[in-house]
Amino acid sequence: MNSPRDVFTALSDGISEGRFSELSALYAEDTVVEHPQAVPRPTRLVGRDAVHERFAGVLAGALRLKRKNVVVHETTDPEVIVAEYDYDAESVETGRTITTANIQVLRVRDGLIVHSRDYHDYLRLAVIRDGVDQLVKAYEQAPPCELSPVTPESGNTAFERLVHGVAGGRWDELPELYAEETHVTHPFLPGSEVVRTREELRAHFAAGKAMNPQFAVADLVTYHGTDPEVLIGEFAYQGEYGGKPVRIANIFAMRISGGLVVESRDYGDHLGIAGDLGRIPELVAKL
Repeated sequence: MNSPRDVFTALSDGISEGRFSELSALYAEDTVVEHPQAVPRPTRLVGRDAVHERFAGVLAGALRLKRKNVVVHETTDPEVIVAEYDYDAESVETGRTITTANIQVLRVRDGLIVHSRDYHDYLRLAVIRDGVDQLVKAYEQAPPCELSPVTPESGNTAFERLVHGVAGGRWDELPELYAEETHVTHPFLPGSEVVRTREELRAHFAAGKAMNPQFAVADLVTYHGTDPEVLIGEFAYQGEYGGKPVRIANIFAMRISGGLVVESRDYGDHLGIAGDLGRIPELVAKL
């Protein structure tokens, strides 16, 4: 029987080789595939047939994707892995190319994917397809965000203290959750720089404090790596920002040592919030 890592490898090899019509065979009949940051609102595919239609239809005709820089995190749940990787992406229509980041949470049972939560860089993929105007229109016509019950605050990990600290406006405390020398990136945020020190984090969080978002935390789930320093957390910030209701899906992949964050890749839905606030052109300009 194929392990979760084997199944992910078969999936990403098939995508890289353009074998889109074969990929749904890797999914269970009653699989669920979610895209928490899809444009303009999250999507949920149910069943192998729906997955096949997406692979063989939309993706096969639009993009050529080559996987690289793969990191697979095995977790303490033997069915669950989290995979981070990049694509060299090419638009079939325009021939333009770009490199995009991705992260997936896969639950594999009896050798088949029963649940997947997939996060992709929809902004960069739209840019190479000359699709920025369509992004803007999609958010202009989007229904209101659907909000979830708030996750009660807990302080079990540095990750949980971080996200609840942001929601609680405790900005001045947040740099202390990181090591003096750290490495924080925001793969989905154009123009963002690596944050390498606690002092740089002070400036980073001061900027967040100045924005004064009114957020709560929802749908928080954590996955502990078999490497005891690795923690992956999914969650959403929801509430009000810029005078509008918003919901921002996120997934952070962290390395925590001695109780402090020494490395973090924060995959936030920067496109989603820019879309809801009418600021997509400003985001594109930073690419």
